[in-house]
Amino acid sequence: MPTLFIWLLGLVFAVVILTFIFDISQSKNAILRNYPVVGHFRYLFSTLGEFFRQYFFAMDREEMPFNRAERQWVNRASENKSNTIAFGSTKNINTPGTAIFINCPFPTLDSDAVETKTVIIGEGYSSNPYAAKSIFNISGMSFGAISKPAVLALSNGARMAGCWMNTGEGGISPYHLEGGADLVFQIGTAKYGVRNDDGSLSDEKLANIATRGQVKMFELKVSQGAKPGKGGILPGIKVTKQISEIRGIPKGEDSISPNRHVEVSNASELLDMINHVREVTQKPVGFKTVIGHIRWLEALLEEVNKRGKDSAPDFITVDGGDGGTGAAPMALMDSMGLPLKEALPLVVDKIMQCGLEDRIKVVASGKMITPSDVAWAICAGADFVTSARGFMFAIGCIQSLKCNKNTCPTGITTHNKRLQKGLNPKSKSIKVKNYINNITKTVGIIAHSCGVKEVRGLNRTHVRIVQINGKSIPMDELCPVCPTGESNESI
Repeated sequence: MPTLFIWLLGLVFAVVILTFIFDISQSKNAILRNYPVVGHFRYLFSTLGEFFRQYFFAMDREEMPFNRAERQWVNRASENKSNTIAFGSTKNINTPGTAIFINCPFPTLDSDAVETKTVIIGEGYSSNPYAAKSIFNISGMSFGAISKPAVLALSNGARMAGCWMNTGEGGISPYHLEGGADLVFQIGTAKYGVRNDDGSLSDEKLANIATRGQVKMFELKVSQGAKPGKGGILPGIKVTKQISEIRGIPKGEDSISPNRHVEVSNASELLDMINHVREVTQKPVGFKTVIGHIRWLEALLEEVNKRGKDSAPDFITVDGGDGGTGAAPMALMDSMGLPLKEALPLVVDKIMQCGLEDRIKVVASGKMITPSDVAWAICAGADFVTSARGFMFAIGCIQSLKCNKNTCPTGITTHNKRLQKGLNPKSKSIKVKNYINNITKTVGIIAHSCGVKEVRGLNRTHVRIVQINGKSIPMDELCPVCPTGESNESI
């Protein structure tokens, strides 16, 4: 035993000596040259810092991009556990931009509540309109960005809860179909799954996708919150043989999408492409975008009124410019595009100014993971809310921030078989269903507290927004165009 100890001690000493010699000999790193051996601890502690902050130092409401309180709500909801708390809120309600819902002195009794209305997308304008029952749905996460077991869990859970699942730009996989969910097929700028060899749109492949009964709608991705102005980025390490076949791209090579659809350089051409896809598929078609300035949307809506309402997109998905699930340049994720809380009311108001609110449905996307987020979006004028990261949390994401490295420790965003073993699609799909059901239930509780009988009765009179001076003002004063409808007697 003493001999073994001496050998180990000698090995450690030898490693230190060799490291010392290497550090003082190299010329690429000043820290290691000036502080050999001990300089390595600086990089070790820097790497471990994000984990220490998450578990030991960050307060419940401090962590970014999602704090511990938000993640724990999702975790409890997905496990169908009680989400009650005690001793008061830890949320600072004086923070500018905070939404405060206005309780009614005579809230809706459970016996008077009614079921949330089904909204039909494309009614009267599409050969196959989609009757969408759920206000809360799964946003675009492509097979490739997320793993096989993750897709299976999400698709099965969505089917059980009766919501839709967006395929993301990576095409439709066998696992989307196996789960049985209603699907929104997203057409990204690279046309994955519906592309010709030269990258152009294949009408034949598009029509073939449309024959699948599970595919209810098509969504053109104009831009996304993670990287407005730049196309999708899938590292080559994630481009497996199966993914290369589904997407129609070379195996093992970085998959970089064009930063826009080459066919679309203005609002008129976007309408042309929407109508072409609708003609080929005979199903509702919309587009997803991050909002910068609003002038191009004004031009598009004015063009719709010139051509006729049948030329309009069936829906518009508004994404917030404050990040997303995908790999993206930090400069774009941090600083490009309007956040959803500013963009959503702008889009809704422009649609209403043009008299198209009955024609174009609005989907809100971007950091909407809790009931208050969803209720705010409905108040602002959204017809539906979609979330990606909320569902990632529901199936086990721990916000390790490794989505772009193929080293996700929970098996969600990796194609490493060993790491995927911990993600059981069968049990995780139950968590997806629970999460959707608990979001829906709690948004209903907020609606009833505001004095309306169902969620779609919420409007801008039911929420106030905290200002810089700490006082709140009604949202309908900040954004006055949207009709207020039923008033709230507590205002």
